[in-house]
Amino acid sequence: MSEPHSPVPDAADDAASTLPSTLHQSLVGAGALILGGVMAVGAAAIPSEAGYAGVGPNALPWLVSVALLICGAWLIWGARTGGFRQMEPPSGAARADWRAAAWVVAAVVLNASLITVIGFVLACTLCFALAVRGMRMAEGRPGGDLRVTLSDLVTGMLIAAPVFWLFNKLLALSLPAITAGGWI
Repeated sequence: MSEPHSPVPDAADDAASTLPSTLHQSLVGAGALILGGVMAVGAAAIPSEAGYAGVGPNALPWLVSVALLICGAWLIWGARTGGFRQMEPPSGAARADWRAAAWVVAAVVLNASLITVIGFVLACTLCFALAVRGMRMAEGRPGGDLRVTLSDLVTGMLIAAPVFWLFNKLLALSLPAITAGGWI
């Protein structure tokens, strides 16, 4: 007579299940290290002559590359010393939801296509609403009815308008606008 299988995994099962997890987590850290290295090579190619307030144009790329290198090393260390701790199980389906991904891709493509036609604020507002719809669908929730879509559009506008103002008015960088006054 055979014994019923225990729902509690033994140590061998646990070790076998953590190997792919440790490998995948280490690959995320390695990806961050590679990206940091590529950014560092790019930053080294940018001239370092001091600009405004003694900061050259390569300061931010160097900062980002160093941050990525530190994060990549930290992620690999974390994966090799026990994995990502206290990690919640991922939300959403076990497999990719291609309809949801299509909404997010459409959001980015439309933003890039329309930004010079309808302006930064409206293009980014549309991008936000479409991407949020896709994210909801990826979690298995409904994309949203008319009320939710209008709420997403208002939220997108409330995010995009201050960003536009910050870049155009405060930083004096020109983002595409639909009006001559440059507010939309």
